[in-house]
Amino acid sequence: MESPHIRRALISVSDKIGLTDFAKGLVAAGVEIFSTGGTRKHLENEKIPVRDISDYTGFPEMMDGRLKTLHPKVHGGILGRHDNPADMKAMVEFGIHSFELVVVNLYPFEATVAREGVTEAEAIEQIDIGGPTMIRAAAKNHKFATIVTHPDQYPVVLDQIQTQGMTSLQLRRSLAKDAFTHTAAYDTAISKFFAERMEDGPFPEYLTFSWRREAVLRYGENPHQQAALYVDKKAKTANVVSARQLNGKELSYNNILDLDAALAVVRAFEQPAVAVIKHNNPCGAAVAATLCEALKKGMEGDPLSAFGSVLGFNQTVDEACAEYLSMPGLFIEAIVAPHFEPKALEILKTKPKWHQNVRLLAAGPLEDKPSRWGMRILEGGALLQESDIDPDPEDQWQVVSEKKPNQSQMDDLRFAWEIVRHVKSNAITLCKDGMLLGAGAGQMSRVDSVEIAIKKAGNRIGGSVLGSDAFFPFPDSIEAIAKHGVTAVIQPGGSRNDDIVIEACNKAGIAMIFTGRRHFKH
Repeated sequence: MESPHIRRALISVSDKIGLTDFAKGLVAAGVEIFSTGGTRKHLENEKIPVRDISDYTGFPEMMDGRLKTLHPKVHGGILGRHDNPADMKAMVEFGIHSFELVVVNLYPFEATVAREGVTEAEAIEQIDIGGPTMIRAAAKNHKFATIVTHPDQYPVVLDQIQTQGMTSLQLRRSLAKDAFTHTAAYDTAISKFFAERMEDGPFPEYLTFSWRREAVLRYGENPHQQAALYVDKKAKTANVVSARQLNGKELSYNNILDLDAALAVVRAFEQPAVAVIKHNNPCGAAVAATLCEALKKGMEGDPLSAFGSVLGFNQTVDEACAEYLSMPGLFIEAIVAPHFEPKALEILKTKPKWHQNVRLLAAGPLEDKPSRWGMRILEGGALLQESDIDPDPEDQWQVVSEKKPNQSQMDDLRFAWEIVRHVKSNAITLCKDGMLLGAGAGQMSRVDSVEIAIKKAGNRIGGSVLGSDAFFPFPDSIEAIAKHGVTAVIQPGGSRNDDIVIEACNKAGIAMIFTGRRHFKH
């Protein structure tokens, strides 16, 4: 049967946004409103007719509001099946009113526990009991009851009630789905709160997530793959998923991956920094005194690969950067930065030939560290680990070669070491003057990555330094770079052949630092 006309609404909400207009619309449509505590007082203050739920149940609120809607006359009215004679008979016998509309959102548990210094007792009092019970009851009985859990849903529900006197089954099903998602996310937040306070190590026994679908993408890595983007609303750091898109076409799956990689590179630097990403690896990266200078150096690192790349900036994109990017011959897929100057935004939206398509994302300040945890989904499970985001302690670095690096080489070694952690292993970076000259990525042997980096660096290689994400198993890589004038190397060390590798450096007059820590990125 079709849903009965909506005669009564039960409203109990923490978030009062939009409630007044919604409730007034319900009253105008002939709906009788029942409510509790603070919600009832809010409606009364707005001169909206409302019945106290306690007057209806004959049972007062008690225990500081812990007990107010947990009553058969409430839940019987929500759960009663209008096409079931026994249900209808019981409702008449026990004086139970039917509630065709239930409007509930929950105590602000997440907002409470996010406050600095919140106590466990304060958190516990924000665990809603009656709210989830009403939501689940109405969602279960969505054949006859309409459940509203968010102010964004008010307009469509009110429109159907005002025009039809009821809601459609399609809408009720959709709202029920949202309701169960809402309570699942709420329970997940509570579970996470207690798990984090258990002395059970950093890894919870169960991993639960409540990410919301932000967009269905055109396709995934390839056109025949479907894909969607999900957002973690609890994420506190600037990120690509929550960034504002200021221009350009819809982001693709690969755009999002590359933009995320670009942001990861530049947020590690305090001085102006730019990353040029291609296929999730930096093909160019640089730091400089100004952002535009860093941009030029980054683009010159591998000009061929930079065509059609994605750019990341760690500072506001200014007019000088925008003018540089408007030069003929350049083509950029997407740019992410904390902000864009108005003039720079105007230039990028109008001047380059590719202006209509370039995706421009403003992520906000990059002051906070990114997520402490990283996860990889597997067939049948997942891997969870600490993210590789912390700077290495330089007091643990050791110069193991006879030759010591000078100050200029040390600056470049630090830069090469920071960039190499963002390159897929086996990873090699050749750098000079705060600029990535060539990267070798994702090869099965380290010497192959070295050879690729040498080729990318070309005739600029003389005087550069090399970063390696893991140790050299053989001296062949050192022998290769010695022929091209590389002056210093930074690597973790730890190979059984370390002595032979050091000897090769000494023979070639190359300085070498062992960091004692590797940076694989598989």
